[in-house]
Amino acid sequence: MTYSRPGDRAGALRLHLNENTGGCSAAVVEAIRQISTEDIAQYPDYAALSRDCAEYLGVRETQLVLTNGLDEGLMALTVNAFSVVPVADARPEAVIPTPAFEMYSVFVKASGGRVVSIPPNPDFSFQTQKVCDAVTDRTRIVFLTNPNNPTGQLIPRDAIREIARCLPPDVTIVLDEAYYDFCGETFLPELDAHPNVIIGRTFAKAHGLAGLRAGCLIGNAGRLEAVRSAVPPYSLSVFAAAGWRAALRDRVYLDWYRGQVDESRELLYAACERLSLPYWKSAGNFVLINVARSGEPQEIVRAFGDRGILVRDRSHDPGCRGCIRITAGVVRHTEMAIDALEGLCAVP
Repeated sequence: MTYSRPGDRAGALRLHLNENTGGCSAAVVEAIRQISTEDIAQYPDYAALSRDCAEYLGVRETQLVLTNGLDEGLMALTVNAFSVVPVADARPEAVIPTPAFEMYSVFVKASGGRVVSIPPNPDFSFQTQKVCDAVTDRTRIVFLTNPNNPTGQLIPRDAIREIARCLPPDVTIVLDEAYYDFCGETFLPELDAHPNVIIGRTFAKAHGLAGLRAGCLIGNAGRLEAVRSAVPPYSLSVFAAAGWRAALRDRVYLDWYRGQVDESRELLYAACERLSLPYWKSAGNFVLINVARSGEPQEIVRAFGDRGILVRDRSHDPGCRGCIRITAGVVRHTEMAIDALEGLCAVP
């Protein structure tokens, strides 16, 4: 399996990749402008960033690994988990409840492993017991996304605890909290009690650092020590390190953008109600909408594009037949998307 990058179009409104549609904080740009020619010529020192990031997250530095985007962290975790073959002549396995972020499967297969998929319930409710039942002596890693992408649904805290208890201690549970900033739901306070859980975070979404590639892993210090060996020592650029620190300090911008996302989600819900389109209330910065009543999702996505707006076709994800996903960002951008949605999916 390979990841297919969604199509792009110069000048279009990008509501297809869950990016921050308002850009990054002005403080990030200013911090990057302060970088000297000498800074660029030298390998970066991440000590200050590591300290600031640990303080921001409320964790110890030993519990933290900085990564070039969360993707690098997920890849490092997979490689490390699969470095020990569970049984002779058997491929290591990863359990993945679906729908899920495509890169989990990409990393598993690139590392020589096999994906064990858990199909979704019709209402996307989380299937705790099926995840536990799928674990065998070949399982090395379990990927959970909270909230889920593309559905926006949260995993109950009790479900995460139960999975952590039922799995063998040598199986790593990766809890991807990429969209934490839009819901405030995190397992961080419980990490000390569950050393087999590693949390992944990105600063691409709410902080607007997708282009700088800023992510991290948080977990048990001993468990992360082996993962550090799979992460290159200088994978973060000097620009990423400087911009990341500035973003962490600008809480005003972060609060403003989260407020925009909250309002945008409500506007999308209201539009779907008016248009009689099924949708799922989301804990992320996006909304999954079933547009099958109005036509094929691919055609709806293409029609959005003709109006200069990029949205994502998710109809091929398990359980998502007929669905598109629209990023909920800056309100004025959401209003443009709603205008297009009303024109394409008007009630007959």
